[in-house]
Amino acid sequence: MMMIEQKYQQLQHIVQDMESVLVAFSGGVDSTLVAKVAYDILGDQAQAVTAWSEHYTEFNEQEFDELVKFLGIQHHTLKYTEFAIPHFQKNPPERCYFCKHYLFERFREFADTYNAQYVVDGTNCDDSDDFRPGMKALQELGIRSPLKEAGLTKDEVRILSQRLHLPTWNKPSMPCLATRVPYGDEITPDVLRMIHEAETFLGRFSFAQLRVRHHGNLARIEILRDDMVRVLNEHLDEQIVARLKEIGYTYVTLDLQGFRSGSLNEVLK
Repeated sequence: MMMIEQKYQQLQHIVQDMESVLVAFSGGVDSTLVAKVAYDILGDQAQAVTAWSEHYTEFNEQEFDELVKFLGIQHHTLKYTEFAIPHFQKNPPERCYFCKHYLFERFREFADTYNAQYVVDGTNCDDSDDFRPGMKALQELGIRSPLKEAGLTKDEVRILSQRLHLPTWNKPSMPCLATRVPYGDEITPDVLRMIHEAETFLGRFSFAQLRVRHHGNLARIEILRDDMVRVLNEHLDEQIVARLKEIGYTYVTLDLQGFRSGSLNEVLK
């Protein structure tokens, strides 16, 4: 098995061989490492692009601008709305495929404009372990995933990011808000608003991991087991119930299985 140092060298070789790239940059731990390595090796032949939507409420513009400035990479923004993407609102199990295909087609247009030979993303080896229809879209469009090609796992990405003093090294994964809605349930701006407001409120309690799964008028909260103890011992439950009912939920539940990434995919297995 390759050591992390060998994988990092392999990552550098992969990027070097590409000669010019456009990084699909979300500001998360994975794409930040890709952008860092690409800019360090390729200089101005590496650029980044971010898709931004008014419904992507996790986006912190000031924090994002500081990160881009820290990296030094030339950065572009693509503004869009998810509700213009076919099938997004109906929310089928393949929703991620349609979104990825739409966005990365736009990214390829950016790459052509700025003479980048490849569009690259932050997919790592662990991303193959779950149901991810968006991966098919990336393959169809010829998108490269340097972290995955180098054999790097999520934990290894964090280790390397810490060694490189990247501020994102311990940043929690934050997939789009649509992943909180069960397949087949319609996604609307109001649904995304409720989820965002609920997670923003719960974020004040500094839970290590957090998701609010939206089941109509019921909010199913996923946090780590240690944080469940906190909720009860510190009497946070009354505050949480009161605020989430203000947001629009009738029922507020705590999932006893705790936080797990992609829990809504369990119905597909």
